[in-house]
Amino acid sequence: MNETAESLHPLETAVLLAFKKKERFSSSDLAEAAGIPAAQLRTAIEWLLLKEFITVVETGKENIVSLTALGDSVAENGFIESKILKTLAGHKDGILIKDLPDACGLDAASVNPLIGTLRKSGALTVEQGAAKVVDLKFIEKLEERRKVFIKIRELKSVDLAELSEEERNEARDGFKKRSPEKGYFRIDERTLSDVEITSKGKDILPCLKLRQVINQITPQMLSSGKWREGEIRKYDINLNPPKLVIGKKHPYRQFLEGVRNKLTALGFKEMYGPLVESEFWDMDALFMPQFHSARNIHDVYFLKPSLGKAEIAEPYLSNVKAAHENGGAFSSKGWNYKFDVDRTKKLIMRSQGTALSARTLAGGPDNPGKYFAVARCFRYDQIDATHGTDFFQVEGIAIDDNLNFRKLLGLLKLFAKEIAQADDIRFTPAYFPFTEPSVEMHAKHPVLGWIELGGAGIFRKEVTLPLGVEAPVIAWGLGIDRMAMVSLGINDIRQLFSHDLEFLRDAKVV
Repeated sequence: MNETAESLHPLETAVLLAFKKKERFSSSDLAEAAGIPAAQLRTAIEWLLLKEFITVVETGKENIVSLTALGDSVAENGFIESKILKTLAGHKDGILIKDLPDACGLDAASVNPLIGTLRKSGALTVEQGAAKVVDLKFIEKLEERRKVFIKIRELKSVDLAELSEEERNEARDGFKKRSPEKGYFRIDERTLSDVEITSKGKDILPCLKLRQVINQITPQMLSSGKWREGEIRKYDINLNPPKLVIGKKHPYRQFLEGVRNKLTALGFKEMYGPLVESEFWDMDALFMPQFHSARNIHDVYFLKPSLGKAEIAEPYLSNVKAAHENGGAFSSKGWNYKFDVDRTKKLIMRSQGTALSARTLAGGPDNPGKYFAVARCFRYDQIDATHGTDFFQVEGIAIDDNLNFRKLLGLLKLFAKEIAQADDIRFTPAYFPFTEPSVEMHAKHPVLGWIELGGAGIFRKEVTLPLGVEAPVIAWGLGIDRMAMVSLGINDIRQLFSHDLEFLRDAKVV
């Protein structure tokens, strides 16, 4: 207890010593007994509550009444209703409602809603579009009501219980709970409480004494040597530090940037392409037949206008058409159907990052060369813990005369280890229209079990040759969202795009 007493801040010591007089205080009485300002008292109370030397006992509640900006205007200038009635009083024949705002020197939005209220109260009538005063005594009633506004304005705030019954009714009627600023009054409920010393606090009282201590060592004190002249307060290193809510990048955004940086460091060049894609680059160029089930409306988002204006460059359109219909000159039998040239121009939201690989192959890539993209893709799907209607893919290709399937598996394993931080990985055979052989990679999530990370394979010659590439090309499209789930330790893919502040504050940043 002596060591703890020496570590207390002078404010804490002053507050605790006040309890030698009695065991329980109201907040205002405690500030006076401790001899410290109310703002410093709140700080000291928070510290002592954390150390369990005091406790706060709720004693009741009070309702504090204050004026809104609208209510303050009434206290200063009077009710708008009074100004309307006084203006009308000078016109025996009345004033047309459409001219009334200008006559009052006010805007229509302030005047028009009050005409119905005044008419209902019997203060005025409306005949043939003109308003006339009926009861001038209503102005006296408004001035009487205004007195409570002036009273509260002078006091700034007051406990509702201290007002008369008539004043309380005025405050309640002028308070709008859901939109306080639209009313005349604001009523805030406050909890009344006393501060009481605990048994632990009583135990430390004999060890306490007011003394001058150094709470913070400054550079000036170090340079002058004054720190040697005073007693330095001891610090309790067992206390939890305050939680700091610092600015930081969204955890998934930082994860994606980390992936991009790693692949760039490995010598990969980044690929870019549009989110709105044509069916040619998204599917046709990838040897996906136009009758394939993945191309129907249940998997792809089509756009209006349905056809793009850009022409597909030659000879790629003719080459791809021939590969689909009969294999052309590419040692293939094709798909044996009539290729629809017009359909290639249909606009869709990019459904797979492989569209970027097709564009890169047609653009004359390096040999050897390796490329990647962090591509946003869109597919119609049922949303659950591992599926979304839009997602990111880490798309990539590598071109080299000596590439083979074994090197592809080694590269995928490297990605799973370095990007997803996955410990358990497995490969299974798969089918894709544009690769042969094909493979799917799975990783074991600590909660969800085995989840698919993506597909890969060696591009078929029906993909590479029509686009002008003769060397072997290995390709992969990995679900980076799911890789992030494993790496960041989350159990629902929707958290990656969450606005939940608690998740964003607590999520790992590395």
